[in-house]
Amino acid sequence: MRLTAVSTSSHEIFGAPCWVSLLARDLESTRRFYAGVLGWDFRATHLGAGLTVAFRDGAPVAGIGSLGGIPGAPVVWTPYFAVEDADVTAARVVERGATMAVGPLAFGTGRIALAADPAGAVFGFWQGEVVPDWSVGRGSAPAWLELRTRDAFAAAIFYGEVLEWAGSRPGCCAVSYEHAHVVLRHGHDTVARISGGALEEAPDPEVRPRWHVHFRVPDLEAVADAATRLGGRVASPVQTSRMNRWVVLADPEGALFTVVAPQDGVPVGLAQPGTRG
Repeated sequence: MRLTAVSTSSHEIFGAPCWVSLLARDLESTRRFYAGVLGWDFRATHLGAGLTVAFRDGAPVAGIGSLGGIPGAPVVWTPYFAVEDADVTAARVVERGATMAVGPLAFGTGRIALAADPAGAVFGFWQGEVVPDWSVGRGSAPAWLELRTRDAFAAAIFYGEVLEWAGSRPGCCAVSYEHAHVVLRHGHDTVARISGGALEEAPDPEVRPRWHVHFRVPDLEAVADAATRLGGRVASPVQTSRMNRWVVLADPEGALFTVVAPQDGVPVGLAQPGTRG
């Protein structure tokens, strides 16, 4: 994930989100879609032609790569969390009844892995150098991440134990329970939220437990129109809070993502407690 000579190590921000990525079946058409919808441009990495980094206004946003020949792999936006030791983290995942899907594997400047939590939500973790100055809620990074799952309390315990949240070590993420949501903070930044609810059991990716990645946009309707025009679709009604308006979109391969725009004159921020974002 290294993009410049100046870097930060995963042990410095352990437990916090450090990247988001999408693996697509048709890499070229997927890049055209996100370029047209979100205004991203793409640059090759030192990791090969199948992996690119999306930039907005010169700053890195996310990774988009190719699934290649992986049969049956889902096309989903996936958050990655920084860890000190990928092998230790993988062992914690398995010990708690969850699933290791890939790795840990040597990858570029570090080690990477993909897992599914006990409810089936996919997430990744990363040991090594992380993208400098990339932090959820700041700059070009996603506005926020949200896990929607059946039992927010059980999910918070799982991720807390696996990723060392709310521990006694200096620098760890803090967890609080606010208005029926579990809120994760790293330093002064709110970086993620876990929301519970009676999600359906049917294998519909729009209602099954999953991590939602929220990207900032200036004009919600213009972005939704562009997504539809370029082969995607609108996957939810427009929702509002005091600060924001947001809508879930699907790209042409079915990957769901959320775009969020400010209410007139209000900066984009985390959706207010009691709302869905």
